This record gives sequence, C-alpha cells and structure tokens, in this order.
Amino acid sequence: MSLAESFVRSGKVRDLYELDAGRLLLVASDRLSAFDVVLPTPIPDKGRVLTGLSRFWFGETAGIVPNHLLGTDPAGLPAGWTDEAGRAELRGRVMLCRRCDVLPVEVVVRGYVAGSGWKDYLRSGEICGVRLPAGLRESERLAEPILTPATKEEVGHDENISFERMVEIVGAAAAEEVRDLALRLYRHGATVAERAGILLADTKFEFGRERESGRLLLIDEVLTPDSSRFWDAAAYEPGRAQASFDKQFVRDWLETQPWAKTYPGPELPAEIVAGTRERYVAAFERITGASFGRYLEEDVIAP
Repeated sequence: MSLAESFVRSGKVRDLYELDAGRLLLVASDRLSAFDVVLPTPIPDKGRVLTGLSRFWFGETAGIVPNHLLGTDPAGLPAGWTDEAGRAELRGRVMLCRRCDVLPVEVVVRGYVAGSGWKDYLRSGEICGVRLPAGLRESERLAEPILTPATKEEVGHDENISFERMVEIVGAAAAEEVRDLALRLYRHGATVAERAGILLADTKFEFGRERESGRLLLIDEVLTPDSSRFWDAAAYEPGRAQASFDKQFVRDWLETQPWAKTYPGPELPAEIVAGTRERYVAAFERITGASFGRYLEEDVIAP
C-alpha cells in the first residue's frame, strides 16, 4: 500500500493517513488558516516548526499526561509507502501516533485577556461564562488562568462554549479531568516559555481516549504558534495589542483587507509570508533552545 492509498483526510493544516488499526500518521503541511479559513498562500517550513515544537512539548509534558506520539522518523514507514524523495520531503513533518477517539471539544486555556476573549469581555464582562473582574485592560494578565472551551469544527467557525456546555458534550468526569490537566499543562508551558522570554497568553489543547485502555491522551499539536498566542516578554505592556510570535501577524494584516472572512481567503504578500515564517522560527528556537537550521538538515531538536 502506498502513502496515497492510505490517505484518510486533510484537516486545516495536517494530512491524516492510516498505518494500521492502531496507528495513524500525521503530516504537517505549510498551510495556514486564519479565522477558520485555510489561506491560499503557504508559509515555507511552517509544518516543520509545528512538528518540531510539538515533539519538544510532548516530551516536556509526558510527566503530566501521556500523549499519542510514537515516533517521528519517516524512514520507519512501511516499505513502498514513498520513495527517497518523498521521505526527504516528509522529514521534520511527520508524527506516527496512537489511534484514539478524539474528544469533540477544543480545550482553550487563557492566562491573559486577548483576542476573541478580549472582545467577549468588552461585550459582557465574561469569557465563555467565566465572570472576570471589572476594569481589565487589553492583554492584562489574569489572577489565575481560566478554561474557555470551544466546539471543534472541521469546516466553519469554532464556537466558544461554557464549561457547563462542555460537560453536556463529553460528560462531567471527562470534563473535569480535562480541565485539571489543561490547567496544569498551561502553567507548565507558561513557565518554560517565560524562561525563554516568551509569555504564553493562551493556548489550545486537544485530547482523546486510547481505544484499548480508555486512558486520556494529549493529541494533535501542543503549544505551537498555530495553537497558541506567544508574546515577547521584553515588549509586554498591558493596555494594547502585543508583539507576538504566532499567526496574529497574519490576522492583523487580514483585518486591513476587504475580506468577509469566508472562503477563499486573500493571497498573502511576500513580506507577510516572510514575516510569519520569521516569527514561527523565532518561537521554535527561543522555546527549544535548538537550531532550526539543524532541524531542517538532520531532523533533530538540538543546538
């Protein structure tokens, strides 16, 4: 069987393949989505940044919660799946993963008031049903991080929901387990990132149940510029938008365009593509302490 014959589906960024009954292959593309629309212009090496950072964080967080990652070497793919040129293209992009039943919610943790959370707060004083103190400024740090879940939509816009709605979707026991793990993951990630001079404003986690054991697994991607809002700690100042190492750079440009935030999105100009790649690579290198150039050459996360 070839790689093409094993294809299952494409998400907004990743392509999914079936290895066998218990294992899946995730391949991170260079596609970029914003406002839940996949844009027509790829960001060079973006998929490798996402995969490398996820690999780093899966290792960092394994003591908090097990995850779905089994391996990352395309040389271990079944014989006949792809040729040498195909394996070279896959290097740095692939994650061989345990198959699991995905929980149908996105688990967002916020440590600061920003993005759609800031808009919700201005409108209602709440984010996803969580009442916040009056008088907060944009980008202000919260006294404690909060869980603000969302629906998980393959097409169209995800919808912010309350914790009570999350309980209705996944059950009380699973919702409480996920909430506790997500908050622990956020706090650990924020501590590691802050050592690198980066503030973790908010992030999204996804979880699934291992089919044989039923245990909860951390899945998909972890603490990447696609799933997180990373700010430069040295430039942080509440009361305004922040300098970031994520796709906010693209969102800000898109907000200036005559676009209804529906498919198809506008082509990105060269300077926005280059600026986005620069920010993603900076996040990789600052957080991991590794050379992205070496990662491209050798598929290792090392200085």
